[in-house]
Amino acid sequence: MSSALTDLFPHPIVQAPMAGGVSVPQLAAAVSEAGGLGFLAAGYKTADGMYQEIKQLRGLTSRPFGVNLFMPQPEYAESGAVEVYAHQLAGEAAWYETELGDPDSGRDDGYDAKLAVLLDNPVPVVSFHFGIPSRDVFDSLRRAGTLTLVTATTAEEALAVERAGADAVIAQGVEAGGHQGTHRDIPENDGSGIGLLSLIAQVREAVNIPVVAAGGLMRGSQIAAVLAAGASAAQLGTAFLATPESGAHALHKQALTNPLFARTELTRAFSGRPARGLVNRFLREHGPYAPAAYPEIHHLTAQLRRAAAKAGDAQGMALWAGQGHRMARELPAGQLVEVLVGELDAARTALSDGGDGR
Repeated sequence: MSSALTDLFPHPIVQAPMAGGVSVPQLAAAVSEAGGLGFLAAGYKTADGMYQEIKQLRGLTSRPFGVNLFMPQPEYAESGAVEVYAHQLAGEAAWYETELGDPDSGRDDGYDAKLAVLLDNPVPVVSFHFGIPSRDVFDSLRRAGTLTLVTATTAEEALAVERAGADAVIAQGVEAGGHQGTHRDIPENDGSGIGLLSLIAQVREAVNIPVVAAGGLMRGSQIAAVLAAGASAAQLGTAFLATPESGAHALHKQALTNPLFARTELTRAFSGRPARGLVNRFLREHGPYAPAAYPEIHHLTAQLRRAAAKAGDAQGMALWAGQGHRMARELPAGQLVEVLVGELDAARTALSDGGDGR
C-alpha cells in the first residue's frame, strides 16, 4: 500500500463515518488522538453544519481526520410507490402524533456546496458513499492535499473507483451496519451482498490501490484477519457506536446488546435504500413493502424516527448496526482503540507462533 494514507495514523483503525448525528467531533477526535483515523459524517447536514463540525474537531485535535460525503442520487421515477408507502405509514404518524416528511426534500444532500467548502478548507481525507465522483473532483482534492476513498461493495465497483482516480477503496462487506454503499441501487440485487473476506480477496485481485476493509468488525483479531487477507486498514462503525463520545441515542446504544434485538437485517423500511439495522417492529412491519426510493423514503420517515426516539420507543427507530453488534463494548473511544490494538498485536503474535489468535 502507498504509505500516504497509513502514514496519517499509527494504527490501522478507521472509525466509520456514521450519519444521523453519531459521528460527532468528540468521537472523531478521540479516535484520532488514540492513533486511529476519526471521521465526521457530512451526510444529512448542511454545508455550514459540516464546516462548523470541522472547526470544532480541529479545536479538539491536531491529528489527521476524514470527512464523508454522500453522492447525489438519480431521479426516482415511480412517485406512486412512494405515495402508497406514505399511506401505509399514516398509522405510524397518528401513533407518534407527528406528520410524515416531504419525500421531495432534496436529492443531492448539498453535495456541491460541501465539496466547495472542502476545497476551500482542505481536510486530510475525504471519502464518498453511494457512488463515485468525477475525475475532476479527485484531481481538485489531490491538488488541495486531500486523500480520497470511495466505498465499493463488489470488485467491479472497486475497479471503477480505481479508474476514476481515488487513492484507496473501502471494501464494504454485507455484514456492515447502516447503508450499503452500492453505486447503483438495483432492487433485483437485494440479498446478494458479498461477505467481507470474500470481497477483500476479489477486490485485491481487481485493483492496485489500497483497500480499507469494512463490515461487522468488532475485535482486534478480526482486524488481524482482514489485514492478513490483504487490507491495509480496517473501518469499524458499530464498535464505536456504543462509546460515550458517540452521538447515537441512548436507546440505540442500549439496543446493541439488548436480547430483545437478537439479529440484524438489510431493509429499505427507513430510507428506501438497503441498510442493515437491528430487527424491530417498524422493520418487520414495513420492510417488505418499502420501495427502492432513496432519499425519498428517508425524508418521508425522518419525523417518524425522531418522534419515536423522543417517545423512548426503540421499536420505531432506525437502529443501524452491523452483524457483530452483540460484541459492542461501552468503552471510551480512545480506550477502545487501545484495546483493539492490543487484541490485534496478540492475534498477530499468536498467528506467527501458530496459536489460536484469540
